[in-house]
Amino acid sequence: MEYTVSEKAFSNRDVYIGNFKGILPHGNGNYTWSDGTVYEGDWEEGKMTGKGKLIWTSGAQYVGDFSGGYLHGYGIFTGCDGSFYQGSWRMNIQHGMGKKQYCNSDIYEGTWKEGVHEGSGRYSWNSGNAYIGSWKGGKMCGRGIMKWANGDLFNGFWLNGLRDGSGVYRFADGGYYFGTWSRGLKDGKGTFYPVGTKHPSLKKWCSSLDYCNDGTSLSGLLNSEESRAQPSVKRSFSEKLSFSGLLRNSSRISHKAMSLDKNWTHCDPSREFIRYDSLCALSHASEEGQPEAQDNNSVYEREYMQGVLIKERASNYTEISRKSKQRNKIAVMQEKRSCIDIFGAHSRSYYLMLNLQLGIRYTVGKITPVPVREVRSSDFGDRARIRMYFPRKGSQFTPPHYSVDFYWKDYCPMVFRNLREMFKLDAAEYMMSICGDDGLRELSSPGKSGSIFYLSHDDRFVIKTLRKTELKVLLKMLPSYYCHVGEHENTLITKIFGLHRITLKGGKKVRFMVMGNMFCTELRIHRRYDLKGSSIGRSTNKDKIDENTTLKDLDLKFEFHMDKLLRESLFKQISLDCMFLQSQQIIDYSLLLGLHFIVPENLKAISQPPGTMHNHENLATGDGVTSSQGELLIPPKGLLLVTHEPGSVSTAPGPHIRGSTLKAYSLGDKEVDLLLPGTGRLRVQLGVNMPAQANLKLLQDEVDSTEVELFEFYDVVLYMGIIDILQEYNVKKKVEHAYKSLQFDPQSISAVEPKLYAKRFINFLEKVFPDPP
Repeated sequence: MEYTVSEKAFSNRDVYIGNFKGILPHGNGNYTWSDGTVYEGDWEEGKMTGKGKLIWTSGAQYVGDFSGGYLHGYGIFTGCDGSFYQGSWRMNIQHGMGKKQYCNSDIYEGTWKEGVHEGSGRYSWNSGNAYIGSWKGGKMCGRGIMKWANGDLFNGFWLNGLRDGSGVYRFADGGYYFGTWSRGLKDGKGTFYPVGTKHPSLKKWCSSLDYCNDGTSLSGLLNSEESRAQPSVKRSFSEKLSFSGLLRNSSRISHKAMSLDKNWTHCDPSREFIRYDSLCALSHASEEGQPEAQDNNSVYEREYMQGVLIKERASNYTEISRKSKQRNKIAVMQEKRSCIDIFGAHSRSYYLMLNLQLGIRYTVGKITPVPVREVRSSDFGDRARIRMYFPRKGSQFTPPHYSVDFYWKDYCPMVFRNLREMFKLDAAEYMMSICGDDGLRELSSPGKSGSIFYLSHDDRFVIKTLRKTELKVLLKMLPSYYCHVGEHENTLITKIFGLHRITLKGGKKVRFMVMGNMFCTELRIHRRYDLKGSSIGRSTNKDKIDENTTLKDLDLKFEFHMDKLLRESLFKQISLDCMFLQSQQIIDYSLLLGLHFIVPENLKAISQPPGTMHNHENLATGDGVTSSQGELLIPPKGLLLVTHEPGSVSTAPGPHIRGSTLKAYSLGDKEVDLLLPGTGRLRVQLGVNMPAQANLKLLQDEVDSTEVELFEFYDVVLYMGIIDILQEYNVKKKVEHAYKSLQFDPQSISAVEPKLYAKRFINFLEKVFPDPP
């Protein structure tokens, strides 16, 4: 085919001068659109492909690679507003490694995905602030370090652009705060180390927080005064990347490119980051307001609630270090008692996790294509099992893997498949949650059972190992459990999604079940309680309490006052669940209770930056009453019940998605949603997002003089469920345990009958949740 050089004018007044292949531009040429946009460069059969230069009438221009009529490959874009981007492109959008300088002189250098920051990168604001770490959807998300212009530095976890999770805050004056954050505010327990105070090893602390997504350690940055390290980049920006793009008609490039230029500055993180500066100033001021250390051992154990300091206790580094060592020693002892001994070493726990994922992926994939049908009696029988051998090298039915050889057994697959359907769990999402690349997290045992606990990466599911006796109890009660769950969609009893067994070559067996995590919520759980209605051995040693400790009956100092109808619904279901457990001869179960505290608006106002204080005129119009001087006399409620609107609440699947929306007496017997300041609208279900007022029962003479309580009444959001449902009455060992834990007369075996246990359990809860006046 011969190539010709000529000029061609189109009917739409576009003009092309250059090489042709037949009637199509091919080779090198210059194309001018009717609006004045000009492209000069390579063509391939009518499409801009190769290297070229595109200049818009606005003054913006791009120099770099093209493919199929798109900006695709490596290129440099200069915006009409002065912004500048150098890096990789995919179909007109920044994608891959790149560096952008915004019109306000902010700079981002790192990875992009579909036009937004995604992966690892560094952002420098013109104010002098800088962040290096993980990004997702254009926001700081994951592990990262933020350094402010005033010298303050935060190293920890982020979510949606806000500090969220564990972290350490280093102040410019040399002080440190180790603690947890929630949605940008301190939330939970932590320790403040004033200037000159000995603090824990930062290197060891950073290693405990894991690494960035790209594997780059950030621990060294915490001790660097300049924090000038660049994100880990394997490729040079100048490297030319080749992609296969979708070919489009080149005549459309003018309009596509013009819209790209027009919206180039749509995402300017510097505007959104103003809030961080104010939060930083607030955080710094809150520390400066505390008494300075008198010696090098003075430290402060603190507890925050949504940015408000509610407790503080002066201590010393030696005491805190001793407590930490005691907790580590206890954890090691629990680990030695756990089922993990069957593997011979803690590192072998990794193999167990891989085995779980391989087996569940195989089981769910095998049962899902089976047509949905009603469960039959044979589905509960001894032959209702899926068995499979997983050799390390793989087989005709199983893939090769990096774990040890093992045998897999799945119990009652059709039953649990229907239960998952009943709980509205999609099979693909279930497998991705447990078997995805992010893996499982091992938890220390919260009790004396010695069980191993795993948590899915998205916190939706808990996996717990079982004893052989517990497995037998569960299989025995499974038909009744299936019927109970089917009849009572609001049941508070543990939701069970699977029951499995792993057998190693030596004959060692591990049995486990998959359950829903009732504390999977966007709200932070500030307190956890395991309540049985007993006083013998039902308290927690203060030296063993940390952020995630599950407290017991005697540790509970609150009474919870709820809406009349919400309370009626709660106790109606508790009675039904206890009757079911009683019919199955189950004892020793408990109510797992989680509390999220809401800071009253009058205290929250204290934590606001000065510029926002004028926005609190609404305090006088709610439940709070103000004096003539504007002083708040009665703290207003931080929670508000509103009529349920299905389209306004999240419908994302989770362990509690099944169940009806509750009705509230205060809104005229209507279904309700819960409004939380700064969080959003939540659907109120039984055991989920339930509002209440917690009244502190602590007497004045019981208050530790070294602690400060700022208020006694709290608005709380409750999460609850009935757990430990596998202890059968006719197991002699458990009966003896019940004698001791429930203070019954050991001479009368009828004293621990399931009926009496249920009665005692409900009576105790009625005191914790008293009738409304």
